[in-house]
Amino acid sequence: MSHPHKLAIWQLRAQFAAGLSAMYAAEVPAYGTLVQVSQEVNRDYVTRDPDAGRLGSLQRVTAERHGAIRVGSPAELAAVAELFAAFGMLPVGYYDLRSARSPIPVVSTAFRPIDADELARNPFRVFTSMLATGDPRYFDAGLRARVEAFLAHRRLFDPALLATARTVAADGYCDADAAPTFVAAAVAAFALSTEPIDKAWYEELSRVSAVAADIAGVGSTHINHLTPRVLDIDDLYGRMTRRAITMIDAIQGPPRTDGPAVLLRQTSFRALDEPRLFRGEDGTVSAGGLRVRFGEVEARGVALTPLGRQRYDAAMAATDPAQAWSDYFPSTDAQMAAQGLAYYRGGDPSAPIVYEDFLPASAAGIFRSNLDRDTNANDLISRVDDSGYDIEWLAGAIGRDIHDPYALYEALAQEAPR
Repeated sequence: MSHPHKLAIWQLRAQFAAGLSAMYAAEVPAYGTLVQVSQEVNRDYVTRDPDAGRLGSLQRVTAERHGAIRVGSPAELAAVAELFAAFGMLPVGYYDLRSARSPIPVVSTAFRPIDADELARNPFRVFTSMLATGDPRYFDAGLRARVEAFLAHRRLFDPALLATARTVAADGYCDADAAPTFVAAAVAAFALSTEPIDKAWYEELSRVSAVAADIAGVGSTHINHLTPRVLDIDDLYGRMTRRAITMIDAIQGPPRTDGPAVLLRQTSFRALDEPRLFRGEDGTVSAGGLRVRFGEVEARGVALTPLGRQRYDAAMAATDPAQAWSDYFPSTDAQMAAQGLAYYRGGDPSAPIVYEDFLPASAAGIFRSNLDRDTNANDLISRVDDSGYDIEWLAGAIGRDIHDPYALYEALAQEAPR
């Protein structure tokens, strides 16, 4: 892969991530501020904490991003899988945001590298949600038919782009001369559309869910957020607030404690009103705005074992998780390793394995924190879900195995420390 006329898949993925980041910064200027502040926080953190690199080098953390996109149908999700495979990003994990305390009518997976070396070179991930049109709690038969007809008539990706993606994925590299055109086309597929939105249709879907409207109320998909990684998310939250950027009310995920950081903590600035064009029933086009995109940031900790996740869920169910945390988790990596609560290479507590995935409750919480209103969980209790959306269904829909995060972490834990 060192041949000068070929780019390795990780190099292609790095270009893809950088291209999306540049595009999103142009579309959402506050994202540029978020990236700048994240870099400042990381630099300062490294100077004061001699163990700052235990969960990844500053170079990796600075380059790290996760994106989020939303699609409407199994066919669209399968097309996304084809495109991302060209960048070495495979489906990992199944997330049902309909079952979160703040329910969202989507099921999701995350496309990311699964090899440790690939993650170290460029750990780009895209959390990808599909609208659950088959869930009768959200969509009656008539609306479902109309939504699915709308989705069937749109095309998210140029067939030529997907054909190139299949070739690149099969070859395991991309010709250097062809890479700029391929990457640019892939980035452009996720640009915010300037086409007028059917106002009545969008508003009808908004009554079901603001997320449903964002997915099926427009003619394309787009980057919903692009998330940098930060080493001290509490510091970042304060710095952004002092810059007069309105943040959501809380940091999602585990509380800040004196013990090892675990799993994933996330927050974001509030979604901003973005200008969009709307087409009325009489065909006239007028200016308006939507608040659907926001600036998320994340801090990652050590990956927990199934036993650790059981402890985590119990701690988070407490009235005050921060107060209860010490009842469920010890204060050192050595104790975490000894009790089998987290993953460490070769069992060495100095070699924590970074959590590379997502928390459905946190994702749903951030989605909901950025919406003016959405579906109430109580509205769904009395209704029956017979849609059959589970991990097997999702894997069949995209025609690919969905990797089990625990199996990936367990494999890493068997390796010797690096």
